[in-house]
Amino acid sequence: MDVLSSRVLLRPRDPGRSRRFYAETLGLAVFREFGPPEHPGTVFFLGQGLLELSGAWDGAGDGGGDGGGDGGAVSLWLQVRDVTAEEARLRQAGVEVLRGARREPWGLVELWIADPDGHRIVLVEVPPDHPLRRDTR
Repeated sequence: MDVLSSRVLLRPRDPGRSRRFYAETLGLAVFREFGPPEHPGTVFFLGQGLLELSGAWDGAGDGGGDGGGDGGAVSLWLQVRDVTAEEARLRQAGVEVLRGARREPWGLVELWIADPDGHRIVLVEVPPDHPLRRDTR
């Protein structure tokens, strides 16, 4: 798999409290914010990686993807070149696919899988027309 970037995803029980903790208490710098102002997602710089707070975890589901269980409070976000090709390869290898590849309303193509312990991993493709591909300078 050719991973282009990655981040750790947290689905906090109280998103506002967690945003304040990571921004104000730990002092992490914001990489980007997205979504509605009343429920924003926030991506923080985390040394050589990124930490994303988005959605909320209710203890019953994962807050992203469609699998249930308790493995969703922490997930891995892996950007790949071709999600469709990775889905075919991973299915052939017997990897549990929680939700097949599809383009999300926010424009990314996402595939949700699980590792052998049930930890969720989202493989993400950034299409050529997505704002993350455009230079904003």
